[in-house]
Amino acid sequence: MIHLGIIGTNWITDQFVQAAHETGRYQLTAVYSRKLATAQSFAEKYGEVTCVDDLTAFFQLEELDTVYIASPNSLHFEQAKQGILSGKNVIVEKPAFSTPSEMAEIIELANENQVLFFEAARNIHEKSFDTIASVLTEHGNIIGANFTYMKYSSRYDAVLAGEEPNIFSPHFSGGALVDLGVYPVYAALAWFGRPQNVYYFARKIMTGVDGIGTIILRYETFDVTIQTGKIGNSDLKSEIYFENGTLELNAVNAIEQAVFYDRTNNETVLPVTAQANPMVEEAADFAEVIENKADPQLGARYEEWIELARDVNEAIYLMRKHAEISFDADKE
Repeated sequence: MIHLGIIGTNWITDQFVQAAHETGRYQLTAVYSRKLATAQSFAEKYGEVTCVDDLTAFFQLEELDTVYIASPNSLHFEQAKQGILSGKNVIVEKPAFSTPSEMAEIIELANENQVLFFEAARNIHEKSFDTIASVLTEHGNIIGANFTYMKYSSRYDAVLAGEEPNIFSPHFSGGALVDLGVYPVYAALAWFGRPQNVYYFARKIMTGVDGIGTIILRYETFDVTIQTGKIGNSDLKSEIYFENGTLELNAVNAIEQAVFYDRTNNETVLPVTAQANPMVEEAADFAEVIENKADPQLGARYEEWIELARDVNEAIYLMRKHAEISFDADKE
């Protein structure tokens, strides 16, 4: 049984804990919050759980072996570093880190301390995601793709009122690209590999980060266009274009429907399914590696995730630079 601790007590943390318990391979053991009452309130429905408001004491808990970190983005690096140096595996909610140098240091530290680091980019762990990957060579050469993930954040209301919530703050490494944009960028790099060039045309909001934008990933023979944003909504589907037809997806962040249309508009429905809790499959994948670290096949799979995380982090960093979006973390 994996003894899980969590940092962050928001809805996504609750969803991950429920997913972890659904796999039958984790037990929530400890909760950290800056306010003890907040940790206790979060933990009460999970039975006997240690609640602490001191981060050092949290990481020193001997019964704890794996920590899920879902604090504001800019805090991920130092918390992950502290966890690794305390001998814990760390699962860091996407985006794991603000810069390539942070990513590189954490990967090196995890290797040196013989623990595991995972970036929690859940969409690449879905069986439906693998189904799409398996058909990409069946329809001729890819000639393009268009992905969209745009969802209005209620926290933007606070921005309009003159406030600066964490997810829209450069001080906390916020913005649309590093939040919702991570999912389609992960999809593109996982399916198509590293692009030759990346571009991001962003519209900044009053806090200085991006509220909405368009990404161009340029490959040798095709381009991928990605629209992302947190200040508007979109119901557009995502598409991959082939020489002999189009693969239409309901989305790339959570694939529930996939249909291929050939040139004459005949359709083939692909067998994709989605879990009620979209984090179950990633929690199961992480558990498989944690519990079988010595398995060479799983070790190779883990290294693929690490290299993909590194590539996505670098691509997003370059996109921010292209759009002239600066974080406090860039100055470190």
